[in-house]
Amino acid sequence: MSSSHTPGETGAERPAEAAAVATAHAPEPATRQTAPPRPAGFGPVAWLRWGWRTLTSMRTALILLFLLAVASVPGSIFPQRGVSPEKVAEYFRDSPALAEWLDRLSLFDVFQAPWYAAIYLLLFVSLLGCVLPRTATLVRELRRRPPAAPRNLSRLPRHAAFQGEAEVAELAAELRRKGFRVATGRDWVAGEKGYLREVGNLLFHFALLGILFAVGVGAVYGYRGNVLVVEGEGFANTVAVYDRFQPGRLVTADSLAPFSFTLKDFRATYQTEGERQGQALDYVARLAVTDRPGAPERDYELRVNEPLEVDGTLTYLLNHGYAPVVKVTDGEGQVAFEGPVPCLPVDQRTLTSECVIKVPDARPQQLGFLARFLPSTASAQGGGYVSVFPAAINPTVQIWAFSGDLGLDDGVPQSVYQLDTDGLKPLVMQSDPLQPGQSLTLPDGAGTIAFTGVREWITLQITYDPGRLPALVSAVVATVALVLSLVIRRRRVWIRVSRADGPATIEVGGLARTEGNVSFTEEFDEIVSTLRGRFAVASDTARPDGGRTKE
Repeated sequence: MSSSHTPGETGAERPAEAAAVATAHAPEPATRQTAPPRPAGFGPVAWLRWGWRTLTSMRTALILLFLLAVASVPGSIFPQRGVSPEKVAEYFRDSPALAEWLDRLSLFDVFQAPWYAAIYLLLFVSLLGCVLPRTATLVRELRRRPPAAPRNLSRLPRHAAFQGEAEVAELAAELRRKGFRVATGRDWVAGEKGYLREVGNLLFHFALLGILFAVGVGAVYGYRGNVLVVEGEGFANTVAVYDRFQPGRLVTADSLAPFSFTLKDFRATYQTEGERQGQALDYVARLAVTDRPGAPERDYELRVNEPLEVDGTLTYLLNHGYAPVVKVTDGEGQVAFEGPVPCLPVDQRTLTSECVIKVPDARPQQLGFLARFLPSTASAQGGGYVSVFPAAINPTVQIWAFSGDLGLDDGVPQSVYQLDTDGLKPLVMQSDPLQPGQSLTLPDGAGTIAFTGVREWITLQITYDPGRLPALVSAVVATVALVLSLVIRRRRVWIRVSRADGPATIEVGGLARTEGNVSFTEEFDEIVSTLRGRFAVASDTARPDGGRTKE
């Protein structure tokens, strides 16, 4: 990147090249120009011009790019609502005061934060203001003829001369065959090439703009949502069924692809021995997918990093856990609740999980339960029970039971993963582990709770991002453009034919924009060798150095 007011590759010559060309042309001493008078003060227009030049300068663009990278770091440190809402809920449960401040700073929604958007937009404007003037400069350079041959080619960094017979048109044809843009005079030929370096530089910047634009398009027309699905249950892509839904500004309910699926089965494979015992090896969710209403059902195996794609909408597998199936019978003998209850893991190594069961329909009193699920139960050395493996080899549930008003009728929203026990009457404090098929009778005739089975749940992220393909194309273009800008160098070659009595003297001079350019030295030697081999007279071919060569 370069400043919008600083010449790039296609602007003024670099100091070394300018000095070489100036010496070769042997100009008259330059007349010192008087500096323009300094303005008396800055007005609004001057301040706006200064602000624009500062914003579109290379330094500002680099600072903004660095800030964008730094601003993205919290997104990998703190859990994000768009990816792991259950971990955000766990953060609020474990550290409520800290979580509240982090939420105020949008650190749980980094990429949706206003301060992140401000950096993003400023970087976009800075790159745009940097690239457009340089593009105009490049177009002017491409339309301009190569500069005429200097008077003294021997003063250039690369020079060779030999005796030969050649016409200007023949010499120009040789340079054209080697890919040079050519201009000719009465007794000279000028050639230059290497503009692909600046083209690559500009393409790289345009590709960065393309990536930023693609991200913006995705934020406006795309959407992202998270949902938890239990084995045996289904999902339809409608706004109402999402646990969390983040639409773009122009997304409506009709924008969602009308697909649906049922989670038929989920299987996790774990390392069974060695130091990595219990480490997950593979997750597979078997889905029955219907692409649109009335379409035939198809099976699909959903894996990590192998999303389901339907009409450009991607469904990713994020996480999994256990959902013990419980049945609650109230004191009047009525089934007040029956079904799977998703539990959140509190120990990722063993998948020991905790969950909350709220039964507002129980009579004569409402019932609330805290449950701890142990996938592979074993007795602990100090007493109690622990899980020793993440697979459900010996699943059990421990129960804490309460009765009283759960506060669900107050109109205040509550988390399904939290139970406020203040004001509730304790009935059972940590029961013995219940195995599938066993039940626990509650005191005071409050009823019973039975553990009837185990299912697994998965969390999914459903995303639609129309900027995904443009971002990929821009990334590929940026890579190719970066290679061009790093590999190719601008260089110029001049040939002058001096005629006198006998064979003419053919001088060749070369100039590269990068000093110490070994590739240009080899290219220049190859050009001289070709010209000498075709146009040199017999007496000169016996002298390979042409009598004088300056390196």
